[in-house]
Amino acid sequence: MLRLIAQIARTGIVSEQPPDISPSEVTRIHADILAMLGRALAIRHIDAGSCNGCELEIHALNNPYYNLEGLGIRFVASPRHADLLLVTGPVARNMAVALERTYAATPDPKLVVAVGECACDGGIFATGYACRGRIANVIPVDVEVTGCPPPPRALLEGILRAVSTRR
Repeated sequence: MLRLIAQIARTGIVSEQPPDISPSEVTRIHADILAMLGRALAIRHIDAGSCNGCELEIHALNNPYYNLEGLGIRFVASPRHADLLLVTGPVARNMAVALERTYAATPDPKLVVAVGECACDGGIFATGYACRGRIANVIPVDVEVTGCPPPPRALLEGILRAVSTRR
């Protein structure tokens, strides 16, 4: 036990540096979202058949480190309350209809962000019998965030890029 405590004391805190977003930039992002929407940006996440790697990075956006809520961005449970659909994974055949219905239930003007290599180009599953390929094969996509999985910072940039195209 003492060896473990000594190792922890020698190693210290090991973590990545906090995001280099200044408080003025956070205020500007929040003001831009409020100016465009008049309220917080509501996101509905849809897993169309992913391996959950992208979901782990999306969950990281909600922790205090990235503080998505502080930017005026929140996740909602219903597509009827959403402004943006955040879709991960290649579209599995059995998820294609659900994805189309979710897209139809989202009020206009709606935005779609494809997250991860599988969502953007189908990944290694694109040619399989149980897969319809990339998200754009099923619904229109506004922004693609590549990476396997993309880091939270890239996800945030993709979401903000999609919102800025709405202007």
